[in-house]
Amino acid sequence: MTASNSAESSGNSPLKIGWFSTGRGEGSYGLLNSALEAIDSGDLPAELAFVFVNRVKGQTKRTDRFLELVESRGIPLVTLSSRDFRRSHDNKPWAELREVFDRAAIELLQPHSADIAVHAGYMLIAPLLCSEYLTLNLHPALPGGTIGMWQQAVWDVITQGLDSTGAMIHVSTEYVDEGPVLATAEFSVRGAEFVEARQELEWLNTEGLDYERVMKEKGEELLLFRAIRAAGLLRERPLLIETLKAVAGGRIDPTGAGDVVDLTVEVEKSVHG
Repeated sequence: MTASNSAESSGNSPLKIGWFSTGRGEGSYGLLNSALEAIDSGDLPAELAFVFVNRVKGQTKRTDRFLELVESRGIPLVTLSSRDFRRSHDNKPWAELREVFDRAAIELLQPHSADIAVHAGYMLIAPLLCSEYLTLNLHPALPGGTIGMWQQAVWDVITQGLDSTGAMIHVSTEYVDEGPVLATAEFSVRGAEFVEARQELEWLNTEGLDYERVMKEKGEELLLFRAIRAAGLLRERPLLIETLKAVAGGRIDPTGAGDVVDLTVEVEKSVHG
């Protein structure tokens, strides 16, 4: 079902979700697995209409693991390697190939239909896909925060000395991370679990706050970086599931026409049990 059609499932029918992912890491795998667990338990009245991955088997072990999970569940799997696609198009700049790739992906997905789609670890800007499907995107920052890669979002929390951060679900548009926001969840980065990590940062900065040096010397191995990322991952998964539940139940309008829903309470309940 395209964006021009209704995104709501009719009657008591489960919400049909199209899932887009690059499947390159633990975050992507965990998001998909969490959705499957929620569906299995009956907590999420939905089904995965298809999974699209812009990699193919053999590219990386992590992606292979992701693909094997999809196949083991009998979910329609569609793959098109963006790497191989670019090679077959004379290695042109990706900016020139985005719409061409999207058209090829849309053609492959013609046999499948979905009420909504989800970008969960999908690492491509997809201008045509997000006009073909009403697509929700998970972004690891709060509205008004970092636009772009999750790594930058974590560094911005550190270098700006923020007390809290979070994640949001928004409608995917051609403008990266700037579509209408549907739901958010916020968490503190000043709690007890961050004490040791902050002590390391203070020790590294005994001669003054030289974040460029810290980023160069420690990079993503910085304890605070790892702690913030881990806390974010814990919450991104339930945020996505709670948002999909709210869409299926009519609490959230997936077109972005309604109010932004703060799902912090529901997400924290899921995290802490």
